[in-house]
Amino acid sequence: MGHDRQAIVQTLEETGVVAVVRIDRRADLTKLAGALRDGGVVLVEITMTVPGALRAIEDATRVLGEEVLIGAGTVLDAATATLAINAGAAFIVGPSLIPEVITTSHAHGAAVIPGCLTPTEITHAWSLGADVVKLFPGRVATPDYFRDLKGPFPQIKMLPTGNVDLDSAPKYIKAGAIAVGVGRALVDDRALLEQDWSLITENARRFRAAVDVARDGR
Repeated sequence: MGHDRQAIVQTLEETGVVAVVRIDRRADLTKLAGALRDGGVVLVEITMTVPGALRAIEDATRVLGEEVLIGAGTVLDAATATLAINAGAAFIVGPSLIPEVITTSHAHGAAVIPGCLTPTEITHAWSLGADVVKLFPGRVATPDYFRDLKGPFPQIKMLPTGNVDLDSAPKYIKAGAIAVGVGRALVDDRALLEQDWSLITENARRFRAAVDVARDGR
């Protein structure tokens, strides 16, 4: 509670990477988010499909405070959005466009990133006040698809999620994405299992560097 939506979006634009995480152990989120922060990735989205996700958000936001912006992903209804924000989520992400999730999140001061794919969905989401539009899935919303959409929609802030890796991330940035949402390519399953936080920090540094280089070359 108490986050500034514009500041959240500004941080997203400045850092360019959102970590999309799924964890088996609730306690891992705080350590994981700290490791990502050390590598320069300060927006961390935990999906609501994770058991105990709300408690994990509470724990991480209590320990890390303003150093990391924890978001809730796979949010499908207004009630879940409210619970996540009350637990400390600064931003709400969905796989699809659900208008009441946008209005409820904004009423509680959280930024909203709904999932869309078609031009009609994207413009609808933007007209409803989406702070950023997530293009999903990345296997369909390729960098070329992104580039095509930025032609008629230069003012709409968009990011891809799904199938984003170190090879495709800079291509999305060059195509006009304000940031990229990255899952396993950033939060390596083995590193998470073995609690190899230094590897995750290094992965975060690599993604930040790739995004920065791509922006410089745009």
